[in-house]
Amino acid sequence: MRVLFVTIPWRSHLHLVVSTGWALQTAGHEVRVASGPELTEAITSSGLTAVPVGSDAPIMGKLEGLLDAEDLKKVEELAERGDLLVDMSENREEELTWERLRWAYRMYRRTHAAMNDSMVEDLVEYCRWWKPDLVVWDWLSYAGSIAATAVGAAHARMPIGLNVEAQMRANYLRVREQQAPEHREDPLGDWLGEWAQKYGKSFSEEMATGQFTIDQMVGSMVLTSDVPHLPIGYVPYNGRSVVPDWTRSAPSRPRVLATFGVSLEKAERHQALSIEQLQGMLDSVADLDVELVLTLPAQLQKELERVPDNTRMVEFVPLHVIIPSCSAVLHHGGIGPFLDSIAHEVPQLMVSRVLPDIGERGPRLEKAGAGLWVSGDDPEELSGARIREHLVRLLEEPAFREGAGRLRQELAAQPTPGEAVRELELLTDRFRTR
Repeated sequence: MRVLFVTIPWRSHLHLVVSTGWALQTAGHEVRVASGPELTEAITSSGLTAVPVGSDAPIMGKLEGLLDAEDLKKVEELAERGDLLVDMSENREEELTWERLRWAYRMYRRTHAAMNDSMVEDLVEYCRWWKPDLVVWDWLSYAGSIAATAVGAAHARMPIGLNVEAQMRANYLRVREQQAPEHREDPLGDWLGEWAQKYGKSFSEEMATGQFTIDQMVGSMVLTSDVPHLPIGYVPYNGRSVVPDWTRSAPSRPRVLATFGVSLEKAERHQALSIEQLQGMLDSVADLDVELVLTLPAQLQKELERVPDNTRMVEFVPLHVIIPSCSAVLHHGGIGPFLDSIAHEVPQLMVSRVLPDIGERGPRLEKAGAGLWVSGDDPEELSGARIREHLVRLLEEPAFREGAGRLRQELAAQPTPGEAVRELELLTDRFRTR
């Protein structure tokens, strides 16, 4: 069969679909990856075939361009208190008011349109010619859902992290039904419906959720959903990688990796820690008998005033290369370091709320006993002293490695991408209408 992966042009999103693409390709299926032109080199470097679609304008520019000064001010105000726009894990009834939900979905429509609209027409044109049997779209890449609907292909959504978007969507629809008929707006559904209508189709909820999901999350953390669900194991892919000389022997002291994403240089406004907080973290652990490896873009490294002797600064190191040698990992909640740490039985400390599912995933990590989470709702939580306190616990208390070991066993028991290919074939036959 022919399988088309669709992702917005963001490297970390691509990295999480590559192993599934490899599995389908080595099983004899034809595989293509469609995204904005700025991701073409990253796709081809992965060994998969790229289909550039849409404009070549950087995605962060598109997102920043859709917000005027008033919008930016409100977004920043809401972000400070962890509102629905930045924390999609909110599930408390008293917090899910119609006013807050409606405002969030109006903004979701604008952000999804900014990320997807330029890709849709090229993507539909390509799908009409290539005729994919299955379209797999990452959680923000609704252009894939629209194109699959237009041509009758089966389509699956790949959540990144916990599927809090589906949970939020269910909450939105439930609260919407409680409103007077004339006030039951649905900005996301309207946007998807407008595109569907252009191609002679009509909106269905499957366009928002996928006909089924392909999920790499540890099974005990997966949120319940009515959408059919295919679990797969996690196979790390960190892009074009080289094993550094300094990683080729066991560290002489406990090694701690601190990493805050491969795309910070593109989204400085969304950093987990400010430069001041990073400096505080470095100062607070300077006397610990550890080897701290900090990954940071070169331009941010230059802004630090002091780098302790126990710290190694690098711009990039492949997670699957370094994490097996680590005693602890400190990160922003990215799904790569989260699952890589679990895959190698390493305790982890997650900081901040920069990812939409972290309000649900953080507490679940702590409940599993595999690590700690600091939300940063109070700025003092992200002080160097507090980060040091939590890091020392991870290094000194054996229970955290035991908890990470239990999650590792659970993750390893899930089908590998290769083992899941047959189920993907069956689901494609079930949902394809062309």
